Amino acid sequence: MARKLTHIDAKGNAVMVDVGRKPSTARTATAKGSVYMRAETLKRIMRGGVKKGDVLAVAQLAGIAGAKRTPDLIPLCHPLALTSVKVALACDPKRRAVDIAATCAVTGQTGVEMEALAAVAVAALTVYDMCKAMDRAMRISDIRLVYKAGGKSGVFRGQ
Repeated sequence: MARKLTHIDAKGNAVMVDVGRKPSTARTATAKGSVYMRAETLKRIMRGGVKKGDVLAVAQLAGIAGAKRTPDLIPLCHPLALTSVKVALACDPKRRAVDIAATCAVTGQTGVEMEALAAVAVAALTVYDMCKAMDRAMRISDIRLVYKAGGKSGVFRGQ
């Protein structure tokens, strides 16, 4: 049996799901992703030799801002009063990658998966933007939800 789509009404119109009757619970979500690049590009990021500035610090702030602006970017997302947004970036020279992880938290009636995913995506786009002059072949990849807790669907653990 096919599941009913929650964001489509009986007439086929897009709707924002009514969460008004759901109880507020503590909810968290973590997403991850990577930006792959040339070894020299990663070395310059690690040395602080990128003309636009500290790539990791700027991308971290951009990721936090991205989580906060998620309902402005994703039309059917609920605006949430986020209680925490943490974005971490780490360089992996063996894989020639900047790895990004974002964890968002809220006490509310709906989850924060989209906020965590948006934080990773915006941080990754910022890494690309700051380094594109030296490496246009960078690749943003593997953005995914790796953890979710709270609400009636319980805990999800991904890879």
